[in-house]
Amino acid sequence: MDALWAFALMVGLLTLTPGLDTALILRTAALGNRRRAWGVVLGIQSGTLVWGVLTSLGITALLTASHLAYETLRWAGAAYLVWMGGRLLWGTWRRDAVDEYPEPTGSDTEDKTGKGTDDTLLGGWRQGLATNLLNPKMGAFYVAVLPQFIPADASHLTAGVLLAGVHILLAVIWACALITLARVFRDRLQRPSARRVLDRLTGTVIAAFGLRLALGE
Repeated sequence: MDALWAFALMVGLLTLTPGLDTALILRTAALGNRRRAWGVVLGIQSGTLVWGVLTSLGITALLTASHLAYETLRWAGAAYLVWMGGRLLWGTWRRDAVDEYPEPTGSDTEDKTGKGTDDTLLGGWRQGLATNLLNPKMGAFYVAVLPQFIPADASHLTAGVLLAGVHILLAVIWACALITLARVFRDRLQRPSARRVLDRLTGTVIAAFGLRLALGE
């Protein structure tokens, strides 16, 4: 139990630290895409569970020990994040940006923001999962931290999944707070000018994370 509480404190502080996940969830929820926002949350936490299972089985250690595998994943993740951030930024400067940022026409704008081509739970889940799994630093964190909290006489897989579950639970609680906060300011943030600013800030943050990952920082 001492190890469990210590791990919960560590990942709790990590969860509260503003980062890529926070930016992605806030942006999606602020634009009124509630189903997609929850899809992003579920996708990110699915990735967390995968990293926990792989680390418990020792597979993640092999990945981080292999220079080629780690570099491949790092560059793939960096390219994905730069592409995602660049796509958001490009959308705000396109000639038809006005068409992509219409004024809300009703009280229920959840499915009327932007083009709405993939504003679904599944679409958000795919985005969240890809963002998490293509981040090798997540794997490196679990390799460095998780084994230290697994008792020597416990099943590595069971204990690893339990600890990952604690991480997921805390992250979901924090996501609830973020989505609630975003929905409070949703009407203001759905104005065309505010949406452009929000997309530019989010796109810059995501692209910056991608560049940092590419530079190995």
